[in-house]
Amino acid sequence: MSDYAFLSATTLARLIREREVSSVELLQYYLDRVDQYNEDLNSIIVQIRDEAMDAAKEADARLAKGEVNLGPLHGVPMTIKESYDVAGTPTTWGIPEMKDNIADEDALSVQRMKRAGVVLFGKTNVPLRLSDFQSYNDTYGTTNNPWNKKLIPGGSSGGSAATLASGMTGIESGSDIGGSIRNPAHFCGVFGHKPTWNLLPPRGHAMSGILSPSDLSVIGPLARSADDLETATLAMAGPDELMSQGMRLNLKPLKKNPSEWRVAVWRNDEMAPVDSEVLAAVDRVCETLKSLGAELDYDARPEFPAEHHHNVYQQLLQMTMFCRSPDDVYQEAVERANALDPNDQSMNALIIRNQVGRFKDWIVSNEQRTHIRWGWYRFFQDYDFVLAPIMARTAFPHDHGPMSQRTVIVNGKPRDYFEQVFWAGIAINAYLPSTVFPSGLASDGLPIGLQLIGPEYGDLTTIGVAKILEKEGYGFKAPPDYQ
Repeated sequence: MSDYAFLSATTLARLIREREVSSVELLQYYLDRVDQYNEDLNSIIVQIRDEAMDAAKEADARLAKGEVNLGPLHGVPMTIKESYDVAGTPTTWGIPEMKDNIADEDALSVQRMKRAGVVLFGKTNVPLRLSDFQSYNDTYGTTNNPWNKKLIPGGSSGGSAATLASGMTGIESGSDIGGSIRNPAHFCGVFGHKPTWNLLPPRGHAMSGILSPSDLSVIGPLARSADDLETATLAMAGPDELMSQGMRLNLKPLKKNPSEWRVAVWRNDEMAPVDSEVLAAVDRVCETLKSLGAELDYDARPEFPAEHHHNVYQQLLQMTMFCRSPDDVYQEAVERANALDPNDQSMNALIIRNQVGRFKDWIVSNEQRTHIRWGWYRFFQDYDFVLAPIMARTAFPHDHGPMSQRTVIVNGKPRDYFEQVFWAGIAINAYLPSTVFPSGLASDGLPIGLQLIGPEYGDLTTIGVAKILEKEGYGFKAPPDYQ
């Protein structure tokens, strides 16, 4: 059964329906791989094997009865990011004090994926409060990259991407507010989709007792194929029950042929310079797009400066992230902001002030963001999608030192650690969908992912382009030590 490890979830579902393999056999196969590989990777940190085996037996029984109303992922083993509620398991967000926070019921997206047929057997690791490019915490420890265990797998859905890349699960789902689906997909060489904001209702992906969707943040799938992204996105998408009386899902599929595409290429930016290896990957994909007949524009940008876009994102991001803090931590931040010199307009000072911004500050930033959203709307009247990096470089070594002292080496020079959110913020700030696809390996053998950004609710456009590029050779490749 060694051939099953790295197949797509949709392929696995087809093999189950065709009786080539049973759900029970496939689940046991992945559990055996977990026993073999997870100790070194530490990506799966909660397992519910007995419940999963019961679900797999039920999936096989339904198939044996000849049921025809089976979900598109019927019988496929799945793991999911630890921050989702799964009944009977802890939801901690990597916070040690939350280790006994046991979920009473499944998140809405978990319910929907189960209705699509998945067999959920575990949860995957995250950083503290989902707030890092790395995935480690004091409760569950550090997750490693399957391409090189000395390197990070990304964050905050690092456990998700590492589990997929190492062939220990069929499909995954993570969340993204600063690249947390897309940078792990890039670092581990898998596909990831950051949906249009709130297209996939996040109820059950929140701290205990919270029902309102967070600004900026989304949930979305990671997978080993673009087809899987589409299947999982459609399974989880659609209005929550609160809105279901009058709202319906009506996403438009990609209809244009590649020869009709107008592509904006955001190849590099002085706000976050990109490593030469990543630039080479962008150029390779551009050549492929040209060969398909697409028209490329390297200068096309929305009608506002990138710096303004990023500053508005930073304002909203800091306010959104820091409102999750405990009261004592938040009060300390208030005191830090009050102690600043009013004339200090440094980036660090602006971040500190943004962390404790008032409601009026949020209203101002949201108005600016809404103008940006309309700017993107007008931009996408002329262009079908944007091709851009998602991170400035390939995976880098673990670094658990103080965040304020961390750097990332780009083209041989240290850059600010959180400068990296620039590329993620392009889509996040304006609620745009973004699909990351593998674009090949760097000279050091590490994967590079790039992102396709589309108009709001153009999710099937960006995923559709990824599907076409996958057929052109830009697909998942398994890391050598796990084949």
